[in-house]
Amino acid sequence: MPELPDVEEFRRVLASCAQGRRIERVEVADAGVLRGVTARRLGRELTGRTLAEPRRHGKWLLAPTAEGPVTLFHFGMTGGLHCDPADAPPTPHDRVTLTLDDGRRLRYRDQRKLRGIWFAATEADVDRLLADQGPDALALAPGELADLLAVRRRRVKAALLDQSTVAGLGNLLADEILWHARVHPARRAVDLSADERRRIDAATRDVLRRALPAGHVPTEGRWLTARRDSP
Repeated sequence: MPELPDVEEFRRVLASCAQGRRIERVEVADAGVLRGVTARRLGRELTGRTLAEPRRHGKWLLAPTAEGPVTLFHFGMTGGLHCDPADAPPTPHDRVTLTLDDGRRLRYRDQRKLRGIWFAATEADVDRLLADQGPDALALAPGELADLLAVRRRRVKAALLDQSTVAGLGNLLADEILWHARVHPARRAVDLSADERRRIDAATRDVLRRALPAGHVPTEGRWLTARRDSP
């Protein structure tokens, strides 16, 4: 499932491919991925607009335009954003394609269609869509996550996965963080010692710092993900 490092990689794809580019055409091959917006309205609102600098909050990727409206992507389990040359053929799972003024195509590709694409006319609409999201995991100050966990009565892994607690962590990251912190995932967050919460806080920053350049949770030798993937 795309988690914060994966979505950060999609943000880099969007920035390198489309930032400063004008959208010439919007093609919706499958309106089943659109949330709260029709294919007709999405095409009308985006065609002719210039894409500005993208940003990310947790697992959400935001693609603002220079004129104001924002497209929001959530990738669910199988979604991805791809920048293809003009002559690249589509794939069966290309759901929405934006053709840019240099001919390249920005494609939202998703096999299972568990989440999708939202459209926000204003920043106030963006705020409403993301109102249930906690702080972005990458933006947390040292000690902030420890404080958040201190008042959560859920099991610590469930608390880390709760996007209203902290946004961006998924199953792989949560397991990796707890593995590095040496804290059992079934422990209740509120019952952890101050030292255990500090270890989780520090492990979160370390795991994210090392995962971001890779664009995914690394499969390094001493990481839990590597052990999972080994035969």
